[in-house]
Order: sequence, then C-alpha cells, then structure tokens
Amino acid sequence: MAVYAIGDVQGCYTPLQQLLSRLQFNPAQDCLWFTGDLVNRGAQSLEVLRFVKDLGERAVCVLGNHDLHLLAVAAGAANTLKRDTLDEILSAHDRGELLNWLRSRPLLHHDPALGYTLIHAGLLPPWDLAQAQQLAQEAETVLRSDKHQEFFHHMYGDLPDHWNENLRGFDRLRVIVNTFTRLRYCDLNGHMDLRPKGPPGSQPPNLSPWFQVPGRRSRELKIIFGHWSELGPWQGNGVIGLDSGCLWGHTLTAVRLDAGPVEFFSVGCGPYPSSHVV
Repeated sequence: MAVYAIGDVQGCYTPLQQLLSRLQFNPAQDCLWFTGDLVNRGAQSLEVLRFVKDLGERAVCVLGNHDLHLLAVAAGAANTLKRDTLDEILSAHDRGELLNWLRSRPLLHHDPALGYTLIHAGLLPPWDLAQAQQLAQEAETVLRSDKHQEFFHHMYGDLPDHWNENLRGFDRLRVIVNTFTRLRYCDLNGHMDLRPKGPPGSQPPNLSPWFQVPGRRSRELKIIFGHWSELGPWQGNGVIGLDSGCLWGHTLTAVRLDAGPVEFFSVGCGPYPSSHVV
C-alpha cells in the first residue's frame, strides 16, 4: 500500500487524474492525503468533490479555507465572490450529501505510524501536537453540530490575531480556524498577519513563515501542508509544502509518505482563465 499526499486541488480535476495516473494510484490498495481546498476557483470542483468523497477510507482530507467558504455560502452565512466556482456544487442533486461529507472532514490529521501530520495552512508557535489536536477537535465538534450555521456567520475576520487560553466563544473558534486554514506568517510572539501571501523574503521584517519561528513547539513533527502557492513545493524546517499553484497554470504536486526519502511528483496545470485565479 502506498500513501501519497497531494497539494491544493481547487477544482482542477483533470490535473488530479493526470497526477494519479503518473503515480499509478490503485484505489483498492493505496491511500491519498489531501491538504484541503478541494474546491473553488477551478472549473471542476463538483467532479473533484465527488471523486474524493467516493474514495471513502482511501482518502484523508483536511479542511481548507475555500472548503469552509463553500460551506458558509451553502449555509447562507456568506455570499459567493466574483471568482468563486461553486454554483455546480450548490445546485447539484447530491449537494446535501457532499456538503455533509465535507463538513465532517478534520482540521488536523496525525498518523503516528507514518509519523506525519496533515494540516491545510499552519500551526501557531505555542502549539504542540497535543494542543493542536485538542483545539482542532474543539472546532470540528462545532462544525459537525447544529451550531455550524451560527459559527459560519462569525467565521470571517482576522481578529483576534493570536492565541490566548482565555479566549471563549466565536473569538476562540476564529483563531483556531484561521490558524489551521489561513496562516502563513506570524511574528516571534505568535501574532498572525494574514495579509502577506508572497514567498519568504517578501514579508515585512517583523514577520516569519510560521514554520521558521524559533522555538515553535511543533518543530519535532513532520508536517504536510498546502495553502501557500507562492511558496511552491517546499521541504525544510520539518515541514513539506505542497501547494504548487495549479490554478496559476503551474503544477499539482504529490509526495509519497510511506517509502524512503521524500520525492516530489508533479504534473503541469492550466492555463486557467484569469477569472479562476486565486
């Protein structure tokens, strides 16, 4: 059995199938890990969502910010944006089944046997694995409950911008969800700045990529993440970044997790119409 992790697909179904063909993926034996953002901005979000859902236990997928945006739109808590490509999902005959499946996905997946942890975006420097698992479960419990619609009405926003154990209610949930699904940069004290999106070196001098903050408590983990297309395929600092900008016409990237040294596999993508670019 092979285990592959794949970067942000975002509705790019054709490149996904091309990548799986290159990997010689066998759905009867192999397993796929997805870094989140299965949907939105690409032209085939419905096909991607159906395909990954139908893989059943052969697929592990964490939630990304675009996945949460779809769920918020479906719940009536947000409007579609100009570049969104969610209408086919929202009008699909199996909409409810697909959205319920997506809403039940985790924010963090840890496999002690493989020794890898899967998230969409990042972890704040004060969080070790145990705390990250606990906080992910807090948010997942709300997302999977009857309170999810109310949460989606309070999900959007950049504040609070740092972790505090005394946070309660929607402020607490917003920090947790922003960390797992939107984080790229923070300062040495763990204050997030969610605005910069460029590669390391382009950020303001007070900020660092979350995985390069000295003394971060998750530094002993091997973390797989996506979300950061400007970063591209990345290996270092105990992390592997897999968002390689398929929507920009770049590549869709995978790594194999169960065999020897990490090797990147990529296929070309696009070009996509400019209206579909994040």
